[in-house]
Amino acid sequence: MTDRKRILVADDDADLLDFLKADLTRAGYEVSTVENGRDALGAILSDHAPDLVLLDVMLPYVDGYHVAQEAVSTLGDKTPPIIILTCRDAAREKGIAFMSGASDFIQKPFDIADLRARLTRLLEGARDGQEGRPPEA
Repeated sequence: MTDRKRILVADDDADLLDFLKADLTRAGYEVSTVENGRDALGAILSDHAPDLVLLDVMLPYVDGYHVAQEAVSTLGDKTPPIIILTCRDAAREKGIAFMSGASDFIQKPFDIADLRARLTRLLEGARDGQEGRPPEA
């Protein structure tokens, strides 16, 4: 049995999925990937739910905002922390992300060290019972 944190990465960019899976696996996480919103929601709501979700906004079938909203609506306080990823304009999208239930927001392209730091902060917060809270401004 492993105590490695499970991260779900949902993005329709296969190259980004491969990069994040390789990098986060090297960093000690157990990483699974999906390429559409329907599969992302299924994975979040499954019996083997991830400890944290990296969720692109523009996904086939169901967009990332809807996935986050459905996860929060279904799981409530048990929703894993969700980091919204988007290449859209940050000023407009950040509010939508947090209203959808996201714990954090990061604009593409992003610095991988920054992303890892945010993952660590959210996973440590989840361990301390602070998941789902937006970062301090």
